[in-house]
Amino acid sequence: MIPAAFDYTAPPTLQEALTALAEAGDDAKVLAGGQSLLPVLRMRLNAPDRLIDLGRIEELRGITEEGDHVVIGAMTTYADVLASDVVRQHAALLAKAVKEVADPQIRHRGTVGGALVHADPAGDVGAPVLALDAELVIAGPGGERSVAAGDFFRDLFDTAVGEGEVLARIRVPKHTGWGAHYEKFVRVAHQWSIVAVGVTLRVDGGAIAEARIGLTNMGSTPLRATAVEQALIGRPATDEAVREACAAAAEGTSPPSDLNGSADYRRHLATVLTRRAVLAAAGV
Repeated sequence: MIPAAFDYTAPPTLQEALTALAEAGDDAKVLAGGQSLLPVLRMRLNAPDRLIDLGRIEELRGITEEGDHVVIGAMTTYADVLASDVVRQHAALLAKAVKEVADPQIRHRGTVGGALVHADPAGDVGAPVLALDAELVIAGPGGERSVAAGDFFRDLFDTAVGEGEVLARIRVPKHTGWGAHYEKFVRVAHQWSIVAVGVTLRVDGGAIAEARIGLTNMGSTPLRATAVEQALIGRPATDEAVREACAAAAEGTSPPSDLNGSADYRRHLATVLTRRAVLAAAGV
């Protein structure tokens, strides 16, 4: 199908984008990489009067180090994340998850910020960002504000980014030296996750000292497997000990039932994939 007619604006600065958003109000949509929005427009599931393209705003791109954080501009592409030595060294889980996003063509167009604001619970970025305890910087008419990843995802396709606001950047605490793994289950290559698990952990003296685990497509938002995180602390990085701790992986989740599998099937998958991801992250 052909999208409904709309006005198009591509401001060169963030401030001009915010001004355009304020002028258009509810009648505007923000375009990042377009990998989620453009199919919606083509199917006429949404018909905005104005499309505000952030693609020309250089201040929203790039990866830098700021003290004990890695800072990723919201318009940074997946491909740029994969090419970054800084991300691989200090936020390895994000790099491993982004590697599983679709195909090279999508990764060269899609953006980290666009995926986070789209907030599809089956997307591959939300759970790793949540597990890494990132904070998201949102720009609006009144300036900037920071929101913890745990408070950013509110519901299905709903985030803390409000009317007239734009996600500007993601601040990820450095997890230098931590093991990481992203275990994704799909039936067809390049598919959205049926279930995926992102794990980053620190092993000290053969035992797991700290663990962070994010679950993909196990509820209306990305989730933390906090029961497993707590159960892993102090345990040896062995198959038996990890298997026992990961039995609680689906605790507190509310996965969907659809053509790809029932809720019970997803709960089983979450348990199996969490165990695999933890062992891989620990180097076992």
